[in-house]
Amino acid sequence: MQLHDFYLSGNCYKVRLFLGLIGQPAELLTVDLPHGAQKHPEFLALNPRGQVPVLVDNGQPLVDSQAILVYLARRYADAHWYPLDAVAQAQIAGWLSLTANEIHNGVARARIGLKFGRQVDLEDAQARGRQVLELVNAHLANRTWLVGEQPTIADVAVYPYLAMAEEGGLELAPFPYLNSWLARIRALPGYLDLPHFQGARRTE
Repeated sequence: MQLHDFYLSGNCYKVRLFLGLIGQPAELLTVDLPHGAQKHPEFLALNPRGQVPVLVDNGQPLVDSQAILVYLARRYADAHWYPLDAVAQAQIAGWLSLTANEIHNGVARARIGLKFGRQVDLEDAQARGRQVLELVNAHLANRTWLVGEQPTIADVAVYPYLAMAEEGGLELAPFPYLNSWLARIRALPGYLDLPHFQGARRTE
């Protein structure tokens, strides 16, 4: 199993995190995003979108971090990570959708603007980000995990960019239930630490 990866990407991190949580080894292959390696023909043959992460398992390339989580959960993880129950699966799908839309366009985009120097509407991204933080905090007021009584891939998908919200100029202190949930994830066996910036600003 190989993971085509970029260390600072939150979407790549969520796949690395899940691999750690389920104890599944994978070879990490760094994609040189700052120099456009994701647009080279050999990479586009794996993912025509030109995006990381890409997981290759038994010769099969799989793209999109949310889809990769579903694959890994079904093939390699204990059942609680992606239950067979239809209601639970629908609820998980809702959180994966939130990750790809509201979180991406809010918290993640604010981080890209501040940490990577991209041109974004920072005020709009931060406003969207605060709405997501408020939503998740309220959801967790009487819950331990986002879906059900055990952690699922919903928690893994939502965690990274919310945990790094302060890199997008968003304060986490006002959200006690969210912070307790973040701490529970960090306490899980196999947890991998968040990516940290080193040196000068880099381009994602």
